[in-house]
Amino acid sequence: MSRFLDLEKDRYVEYKATATDIPEAAREAGKYKGKARPFCLPEALAEYNLLDEIRDDARLYFDEMKIKWHDGRNGNPSNHLCDSQVCCVNFLYPFADRASALAELLRPLFPSIQQMIKIQPDNRFVVHEWIGAENYLGEKISRNGKRTRGANFTSADAGVMFVRQDGTRQFVLIEWKYTETYGPVDLKFSKSGTDRTEIYRPLFEADDFPVDKDLLPSFGSLFFEPFYQLMRQQCLANEMERAGELGADIVSLLHIAPDHNPGFQRVTSPDLLELGDTVTGVWKRLVTEPDRFQSISVEQLFGQFPVDRHPEMRSWWKYISHRYPWFLEREGVA
Repeated sequence: MSRFLDLEKDRYVEYKATATDIPEAAREAGKYKGKARPFCLPEALAEYNLLDEIRDDARLYFDEMKIKWHDGRNGNPSNHLCDSQVCCVNFLYPFADRASALAELLRPLFPSIQQMIKIQPDNRFVVHEWIGAENYLGEKISRNGKRTRGANFTSADAGVMFVRQDGTRQFVLIEWKYTETYGPVDLKFSKSGTDRTEIYRPLFEADDFPVDKDLLPSFGSLFFEPFYQLMRQQCLANEMERAGELGADIVSLLHIAPDHNPGFQRVTSPDLLELGDTVTGVWKRLVTEPDRFQSISVEQLFGQFPVDRHPEMRSWWKYISHRYPWFLEREGVA
């Protein structure tokens, strides 16, 4: 367990006692994995894990798009206040119908943005749990022949798309982290005994595999989280670009994680330790096309957002400043 996670759990005990946007009943300890926990909401009130102005619309959107809430029930998100998916939705969902604000948020990373594009079929500027229009990675499909966004398939936590100043279209897959940390657990074999390397081997053997095979010690060295996720998402971006999904000329991966959670950056794959001191540093070295992967902290990306120029975002800003106050603290971050 990470120190950041411990700190967040402690902070949420106080948050629940003082937050003005949750009902009195939500201040009770909530059950999570069979145990009452003070940093969780009661399951019946899990909807209050979301910003009030998006609460109903986000749940309707997830239902309409058949998106699975992680640890959610009955159409509600997880009741765990440290949930990463909920964090991502609270930060990004309010931009889904605000193209100007979204463009200004992203321009420090993508200065060539000319105009944001609504992504179909979702019909919004920010989408969640994107798996691609096709089963590009050859992952196993359930008996009903359907793929599920947010479960059992490689899903990007969010996605955005824009026209660049040169007229080309860029789709950006977003991987979001919050309190996660990982250990050196080899995931080559699933609990059922499936060799995961065989699922993704056709991608690895392709000439355009987006990871530098000459620098990579072995294919198996990628099967340690979070490198396993990064590999699959980078492959998803690569295959979407090859297919020209939604008219995209470029598809890249953007990784967003808190600087306040340095434990996430620990390199977990023993064979990759020689390539760098941080997860994102190692991945930047491994990606064959440098502009197809970018990494930024939550603090850097959102802490510099000019909310004064976007009055429509003030209630959102007030909420996240209270809910996630660490994102405004950049001095002295490890």
